[in-house]
Amino acid sequence: MKIKQLYEKCLSQASYYIEHNGEAVVIDPLRDVNAYIELAERDLAKITYIFETHFHADFVSGHLELAARTGATIVMGPGAETAFPSHQARDGEKFRIGGATLELLHTPGHTLESSCFLLRDENGLENAVFTGDTLFLGDVGRPDLAQSPDKNISQEDLAGMLYDSLRAKILPLPDHTIIYPGHGAGSACGKNMSKETVGDLGSQKMTNYALAEDLSRENFIAELCNNLAAPPAYFPMNVDMNVKGYRLLDEVLNEGMKPLSPLVFKKRMRTPGTLILDTRKPDVFATGHIAGSINIGLDGSFAPWVGALIPIKQESILIVAEQGRETEVIRRLARIGYHQCDGYLSGGISEWKALGEPVESVESISAAAFQSLLSDHKHGVIDVRAGSEYHQGNVPEALHIPLDQSVYTDNRIDNNKDYLVYCAGGYRSMIFISLLKAKGFNKLINIEGGYNAIRLAAENSHQ
Repeated sequence: MKIKQLYEKCLSQASYYIEHNGEAVVIDPLRDVNAYIELAERDLAKITYIFETHFHADFVSGHLELAARTGATIVMGPGAETAFPSHQARDGEKFRIGGATLELLHTPGHTLESSCFLLRDENGLENAVFTGDTLFLGDVGRPDLAQSPDKNISQEDLAGMLYDSLRAKILPLPDHTIIYPGHGAGSACGKNMSKETVGDLGSQKMTNYALAEDLSRENFIAELCNNLAAPPAYFPMNVDMNVKGYRLLDEVLNEGMKPLSPLVFKKRMRTPGTLILDTRKPDVFATGHIAGSINIGLDGSFAPWVGALIPIKQESILIVAEQGRETEVIRRLARIGYHQCDGYLSGGISEWKALGEPVESVESISAAAFQSLLSDHKHGVIDVRAGSEYHQGNVPEALHIPLDQSVYTDNRIDNNKDYLVYCAGGYRSMIFISLLKAKGFNKLINIEGGYNAIRLAAENSHQ
């Protein structure tokens, strides 16, 4: 039997391909489905089922694309009503994969339809369980993302259901059962999940707070529902697309992959409702970019930050990318439901500058220079890290404005004052600066290496 985890770091999302005796299934596929088809072709296998653990909020699943290309049946959990052909499975229903079986375990809590899939080998022995967003390594799925038709169901109600699901369906499994979760650290679908993406149930019983024997239902609900950060604004739209359907990826790519000359790009960017998304590395963006463009680097947590900061209903997005990576940008935007790409700058910034078009820059300074400027008390300081990072250590003078709250900063920053901006390493600070520059705040200086470099510089200065 083959089990392959396909992990997408940008989304911190795991999908799974399982094959046995010429039959294959896929669990929670990404939207670009070529990898699963290639695996099946290599194994001389037929993909017969596509299993969805729940209606995903953080990405557009590939269930429709994969079903269209393979003829596989889409399987959803109890109560999951879709606008496309699918099989709504019963709790305990079993599906054959060659000589193995996959049993659906209905585990409501993260959402009402949430389900896990228990894999048994040809001898009927429990091998692994694919837990979706019900159980992560070190955490469980948050209960506030369900798009429930019953408005009387609260997140506390769902948290209680999750407590019951874990104890009725997961904890009774053998300790050797391998846990294959839907996400790892970095996903917004949980609060404290591990960086590991594969583990065993026995270890989770010892280390995962949610599975502790002495944890009461009341305390579980309180722990799960307290201090939940607001989910990214694009989540409801993604759920809607996963329920109702969406355009095929090839259509989206063909529409977005339009090279625009600098002159055409310049004309298009002046159209009301148009946003310029510059996906180059932060340090490259700093040296020269088009005025008003937003920098979200492709090599960081690109898709989650796009979803958090750019309205899903943005009318038009024009792309500035590292040459050769334009298709990757449009594909990764499509994974979270952003279909508004109307083309990219042909030849990139170098071609833009070659024609004499203007660019702006962002001043960046070292951590050592930061220490020097800090001592003159003429500069403000802004820390754009998350609250948990800030409370673990910060620059005392810093104004704390987490990046995901940057849209609400207009009344907290004095446009006549210079600010030194830092995050952990330099990725988020450049996003923040680009967002504020687009609003007319220009006295922002980036700290290279972020707080990590600031801390090291301070330690070295005391030696």
